[in-house]
Amino acid sequence: MSVVAAPEPLGVAVTDRVALLGNPNTGKTTLFNSLCGTRAKTANFPGTTTSIRLGHFRLDGQQLNAIDLPGLYELGLEAPETQIARDALSGVGGQAPGVIVVVIDACNLTRNLVLVGELLAYPHPVVVALNMVDLAARRGITIDATQLGQRLGATVVPTVARSGKGLDELRAAIATALTGRQEPLRPADLPAQQTPEALTAWADSIVTAVSTTPVVHAADATSERLDRLLTHPVYGMAAFVAVMGGLFWTLFTLATVPMDLIEATFAVMGDATRALLPAGPIQDLAADGIVGGVAGTVVFLPQICLLFFLISLLEDTGYLSRAAFVMDRLLARFGLPGHAFVPLLTAHACAIPSIMSTRLIPDRRDRLATILIAPFMSCSARLPVYVLLTSLIFADRPALAALVFGGCYLLGGMAALLSAVLFGRTVLKGRAQPMIVELPTYKVPSFRNALLTARDQGWSFLRTAGSVIVAICIVMWWLSAYPRVEPGPEVQALRAQAEAPGLPPVEADALMLESEELERREAKAGTFAGMMGRAVEPAFRPLGFDWQLTVGVLTSFLAREVFVSTMSVLVGGSDDADADEGVLARIRGMTRADGQLVFTPATSAAALVFFVLAMQCLPTLAVTRRETGRLKYALFQLGYMSAVAYVAAFVVYQGLHAAGVS
Repeated sequence: MSVVAAPEPLGVAVTDRVALLGNPNTGKTTLFNSLCGTRAKTANFPGTTTSIRLGHFRLDGQQLNAIDLPGLYELGLEAPETQIARDALSGVGGQAPGVIVVVIDACNLTRNLVLVGELLAYPHPVVVALNMVDLAARRGITIDATQLGQRLGATVVPTVARSGKGLDELRAAIATALTGRQEPLRPADLPAQQTPEALTAWADSIVTAVSTTPVVHAADATSERLDRLLTHPVYGMAAFVAVMGGLFWTLFTLATVPMDLIEATFAVMGDATRALLPAGPIQDLAADGIVGGVAGTVVFLPQICLLFFLISLLEDTGYLSRAAFVMDRLLARFGLPGHAFVPLLTAHACAIPSIMSTRLIPDRRDRLATILIAPFMSCSARLPVYVLLTSLIFADRPALAALVFGGCYLLGGMAALLSAVLFGRTVLKGRAQPMIVELPTYKVPSFRNALLTARDQGWSFLRTAGSVIVAICIVMWWLSAYPRVEPGPEVQALRAQAEAPGLPPVEADALMLESEELERREAKAGTFAGMMGRAVEPAFRPLGFDWQLTVGVLTSFLAREVFVSTMSVLVGGSDDADADEGVLARIRGMTRADGQLVFTPATSAAALVFFVLAMQCLPTLAVTRRETGRLKYALFQLGYMSAVAYVAAFVVYQGLHAAGVS
């Protein structure tokens, strides 16, 4: 076959960088991980918020840099991932690659060769990794790799990325392409006008010449039967509920042990810090602010890593594409794509990994809509608040408390879906893009790839959320500790009574305990946090909140889970409302300045609705800022959710109050 020379170079310096490209679901990232292993990290492509993988590996004593570009079908499409690929190949944001490794699926040769045809027009050597040849063989597909290489004018290496088969041969082909420095050759029959139709016809002609495929194969028949089940409107939804239920059951079950170990480790570290440092502000800052802040971050790491590990396994098997197809029917009615189901589900564990996982959504408008509504889903940080407030409202009616507890999840989900409809008609005008999803072949997942994915996402979580949470804890400690307030006259009077001669020990101890609790409350009220609560109280008074409850709401804007701790500190006693019924009783008996109860049924209901709907997590806002690339989206998310929460809580409180429920 005659070939013609490739077009003139682009005028940029090539390097020993190896660029990996390929269609989605071809095993490209698995192959990248096999090449680079732990010598890789996740980063954003310069000037974007789209993640890529960067790594390096040694070849013939030389270190080569590798870049795993986003999966794409065609370079000519107008999408973020295709623009990134074009920029990388042209040297934008760095230097152009010295060789292109294009990974193609041996079971879907025609579709994959369309991208190969586009890449052959670039002035870089191309090496083709013919991946998943084991699956092709089981399906009865035979491909002549040598003849395919001759037709393409490029080296073709059969590989099985999951097992590492063909990896040595691929390394050798990369070395030859880099050291030869010969001008790449272009097939003479490659269409000059690279339209999809022309490239598809060209790919068809090559497939006909180099491969044989049986008309029907047992593996194809099995896949079709599975697809009929997993994409069925009823059975597919049932399978989806079962799979996701199993995923989250596994998540919360298996993560318990490492989370307990982490908490125990940091408890020992806190005790050691207090033992090493003299009593005083430095000890409090180190033990409560820094060690406690780090513990509050790291304790969620097992859930984050396990979540992404399990999702990676599901993605590798090919199931996630089927699940997205099933959910697309439901979510499309609310202006969301089927791809949004994974982020919205993971938001029930934590909104941070949920927003990070929206990178799977190809359309930017759909991605923004999902990011903005994800925090409405009830995350695990809300659970202590739900337990506390439902227990206050229905102290002796556990069935009603359980019903309202479940209703919190329903309220958050409906708020998310209705907000998506509203955004589609206002700030994010447009409809969800039709979901064109390829149903990949079923295959055994790569545990190594899943482990590396979990590691990368874990580090990303620690870098993004960890620093923010630690800073919040330090600031919160300072606000709630200063200025120091001397005991007031009432405290001094109680202590004088407790120390009076001849008073029975039981009465003396009771008076002393009462004085200590009152001193803690006065000290907290006199701190900067207490001052802010009194200053902001008028804004929350229409919701039935006094200054103490207002302090709890204000601190919860830093992180929801600190609400229970704040109320426990204000009332005195343990921070753990679930474990200490005495604290529950004391919180239930908290009084305002006029002697009325703080947590009346109407106030408790309004507070519960507020916590279901409000955006109370600064780390989540930081992740929204990073993933969208704009501060305005984080500010909009904060303002919109806070406004929805305030209005809903106002309606609940005033409605109950008007109905005679105090």
